[in-house]
Amino acid sequence: MDNKISMVIGSWGSYNACNERALGSKWLDLSDYECWDEIVEELEEQGFELNGIDEELFVQDIEGIPTDGADWDYVNPKELFKTIKTSGVLDDEYKFEIMQAFLEVRSFNEWEELIEKYDDSWDMDIYLYSNQSMIDVAYNLVEELYNIEGPLANYFDYEAFASDLSYVGYTETSYGVIEIR
Repeated sequence: MDNKISMVIGSWGSYNACNERALGSKWLDLSDYECWDEIVEELEEQGFELNGIDEELFVQDIEGIPTDGADWDYVNPKELFKTIKTSGVLDDEYKFEIMQAFLEVRSFNEWEELIEKYDDSWDMDIYLYSNQSMIDVAYNLVEELYNIEGPLANYFDYEAFASDLSYVGYTETSYGVIEIR
């Protein structure tokens, strides 16, 4: 599976004290952990003093989630882990792809709100046309919905239709076209 999300966790206490843990933890592959307590155990093994200087944690670096949609300095790593686990993206490649595409065009906060509201069904009104352009989606929709055949099909303006799709919730991403209803 390519749906891997990893993060480095730092603590404000160590960061401000410029001690050896100021660079944060080692990279933590979130799919290796079932619950937050396992991450706490890992951090303590790495020397974090979670009942002392290291009690206030932050996401120092992250991979596997587009980083433009959030101010990671203010994202609590425990809450982020909970959100990611609840979303199902670590166990389902399609959900992972939808998350990637969604976070390319929407904010992390919007994604987080969907998960808070719908748990692992957050993607029920989001569709990803993987590896397709807006023109591809336009052709497919016209073929499926309107059944334009014969010489009439030569006169249909697929480019204009593809352009109009962006007004009704379709957006092209690097993963394909995402439709958010």
